Amino acid sequence: MNPPSRNSSSFVLVRHSRKLLAASSLTLFAFMLLSAFLSPFLYMLATAVKTPQQFTTDGAPIWPAKEATYTYEGEELTIYQVPTAEGMQEWALFKPGRDESQFIDPDNPGAGPVQWTGAWRTLEKIWRFDPVFENFLYAWEAVDFPKVFSNTFIVAALGMLGTTISCTLVAYGFARFRLPGKNILFILLMSTVFLPGMITLAPKYVVYQKLGWIGTWAPLIVPHFFANAWNVFLLRQYFLTLPREIDEAAMVDGAGPLRTLLAVVLPQSWAAVLVVMIGHFVWAWNDFFEPLLYLGNKTDLYVISVAIQKFNNQFENQPHFIQATSLLGLILPLTLFFLAQRYFMQGIVITGVEK
Repeated sequence: MNPPSRNSSSFVLVRHSRKLLAASSLTLFAFMLLSAFLSPFLYMLATAVKTPQQFTTDGAPIWPAKEATYTYEGEELTIYQVPTAEGMQEWALFKPGRDESQFIDPDNPGAGPVQWTGAWRTLEKIWRFDPVFENFLYAWEAVDFPKVFSNTFIVAALGMLGTTISCTLVAYGFARFRLPGKNILFILLMSTVFLPGMITLAPKYVVYQKLGWIGTWAPLIVPHFFANAWNVFLLRQYFLTLPREIDEAAMVDGAGPLRTLLAVVLPQSWAAVLVVMIGHFVWAWNDFFEPLLYLGNKTDLYVISVAIQKFNNQFENQPHFIQATSLLGLILPLTLFFLAQRYFMQGIVITGVEK
């Protein structure tokens, strides 16, 4: 029979091993999940700084690189991995032959050509890490990013302003006012979330055409001043978490509903308001279909999504330029999200979980 102390030590060891295994498995799963999310972005980044030759050369690595070369007697020679009796050597191909070829040792060019027997076409080229950041400069100038950046920022900022104002007012009314049929109205409003956009596409286009808005930014901005069901829902949920006593205290001090909203409710609701603002800004920044439909051929009004798509049509066989333009278009929304991510996540949690 084993002593009690030995059994206790074995039990502790087994429990510790299980905890270590569980922690390792969780870490591995988190790493795999993170890799799955980041791999498209890393591929985009790697592709954006490649040379065109890398896409058409057999054996080219997935990371940005160029063929290693060595200049000998005014001629640029490609460097290969050459097997020799002394091991693998990095030599520059000087005179290729069918069965025998001459190489130059870049570390000892004074020794002259080195004879090597074998098929040189079976040798692997040497690649050096060489990102081409000039691709971003070319894409910046070709797409006219300063112009489309300003266009997109104006459309997104004005739409964000309209969405924030209208949704805040509507959500405040649903959260604080006692109105007959309020719940029915709220259900009707939320039901519009399930209405496919393609159903309203043709009627909206006809209305905008009658108003003379086609070929302008108006269809991309004005509708957002009439509230959005999803954003109204988020703000209403947040407003419901605030105690009504603060409204009553403001009324005792002589504040009306609008002043109560501006001076009491909104200062405590910035997390939810930021969710609406950032969410709409990023959506408007990435929106492609509506700008393409309503702006037509007005190239001077193009937003970034349409401008990039037109650029991609011209350079469809040059993925390095396509990925470079896409990365440039991501700079502002990514920066905005990372700067405000704490408040954004806080607003999402409170509006989506607590009520």
